[in-house]
Amino acid sequence: QVQLVESGGGLVQAGGSLRLSCAASGRSFSYDAVGWFRQAPGKEREFVAAVSWSGGSTYYTDSVKGRFIISKENAKNAVYLQMNSLKPEDTAVYYCAADPFGVGSRNLYEYDYWGQGTQVTVSS
Repeated sequence: QVQLVESGGGLVQAGGSLRLSCAASGRSFSYDAVGWFRQAPGKEREFVAAVSWSGGSTYYTDSVKGRFIISKENAKNAVYLQMNSLKPEDTAVYYCAADPFGVGSRNLYEYDYWGQGTQVTVSS
């Protein structure tokens, strides 16, 4: 079992930046692919970004390409999502999720472990 805790959310003006962290405990994170997903009010949870278990491959949804960067730091048992040039449409609860030995799927059902989420609000 692995427990995930997200942090770093908050309120920011459009054009600003936030860095989300996903900290793992319970066991090593080294062999998990990790994804970030988000859910806005009244909408389904959607894929944002993912990193393969090795950290060698990253994937992004089109709307965040060039603005968000996902990174994995196995030594710290953590994954980060650097979010730049934020837009009001990025407002959502952001979740990290782990997929043991995964490749970084866009499909949320591939992920076995989920954090509780962190709120990101971007004002216009």
